[in-house]
Amino acid sequence: MSLLVAVSAIFRRMAETRRRCWLGAPDPLMEAYHDTEWGVPVHDDRRHFEFLVLEGAQAGLSWRTVLQRREGYRRAFAGFDPHKVARFTPARVERLLADSGIIRNRAKVASAVGNAQAFLRVQEEFGSFDAFIWSFVGGRTRVNAQRLLKDIPARTPESEALSKELVRRGFRFVGPTIVYSHMQACGLVNDHLVSCSRYRELAGLAGRGAGPAARRGRKR
Repeated sequence: MSLLVAVSAIFRRMAETRRRCWLGAPDPLMEAYHDTEWGVPVHDDRRHFEFLVLEGAQAGLSWRTVLQRREGYRRAFAGFDPHKVARFTPARVERLLADSGIIRNRAKVASAVGNAQAFLRVQEEFGSFDAFIWSFVGGRTRVNAQRLLKDIPARTPESEALSKELVRRGFRFVGPTIVYSHMQACGLVNDHLVSCSRYRELAGLAGRGAGPAARRGRKR
């Protein structure tokens, strides 16, 4: 029993001393997001669409504000199924604007519907949105080595190129900064600080890109 107690104490101390790169005061919601999602390579199209909706909603707000409403968005936007969202009617949009579970901004809600339609066109052309977006980083996670929060960029040449292409294809709320947030969240770049526990944990996933379709480069 004493050994079990000792082991439990070790794991408790490990949890207490886990180093995170961009958190201040204890915040279970943000800590869970940081420790389990931020920077993990995403290759599921529905998850990509989820982040496009949530990141568009974040514009001008904090990420925590959006995360608090994540389940409300999941319910309101048909489980983030782009096929269903693309068919939302103006009447459905009006009902969403009365939904307290989401951020009730007309432009953001309407953009989610339009982005779903653009998302489906990308899928049809490239086989998946995943193949399309990963082609902007050559199919592999870009592993950065930042030591200070101030060194993490808000945008990069890759996010600017991706933003420009998304806008050309009819997406909205996809400026270079929002797009870079998507790249960070979905593991196209690893922007955890080198001192963060997650940096090395995710570095081992860096070579797992979207496969041959992404590495061949995007079609024009």
